[in-house]
Amino acid sequence: MSRLTLPDVAQAPAASQPALQEIQKAFGGNVPAMFRMVSNSPAALRSMWGSFGAFAGGKLGAKLGEQLAVAIADRNRCEYCLAAHNVLGANAGLSSETLAQAQRGQSDDPRTAAALKFVLKLVDQRGQVSAADVQAVRDAGFSEGEVVELVGVTALNLFTNYINNALDVPVDFNAVELTA
Repeated sequence: MSRLTLPDVAQAPAASQPALQEIQKAFGGNVPAMFRMVSNSPAALRSMWGSFGAFAGGKLGAKLGEQLAVAIADRNRCEYCLAAHNVLGANAGLSSETLAQAQRGQSDDPRTAAALKFVLKLVDQRGQVSAADVQAVRDAGFSEGEVVELVGVTALNLFTNYINNALDVPVDFNAVELTA
């Protein structure tokens, strides 16, 4: 059971309504529980939804973004995000095996494997990575801008993981078993 009110879209604060309408449109008429929970704070909802939109237009791409999201969700034991990003990853064209590998922090693609290793190190070490860690991801072919996006995407996923874990948001996607 949620630890805060999980409002229906109509019950959310008026200042959250514009973002909720965008989310409803993006999700085919549905507003996932996480966004409904975050709508309790219009500022937090604008921040989260705006960040998703900004990174969607970034250089990393949807497939890599979803692989990173499932790895981070598993590491943080966020059942909600793991389930949601498995659906979003499949929608982006990733196979269930590719998503399962990413969940374990692995990939057959060396560039993706380097990104997964880097973001999981960011999570595990609370951002305290070394110059060698940054250079390793650069050596795997990531530009300086892409490295910044890797850090930003990690922070966004931490935000969503923390919302779902701390506030016990009910999972409204098909459950996926955690490995961590």
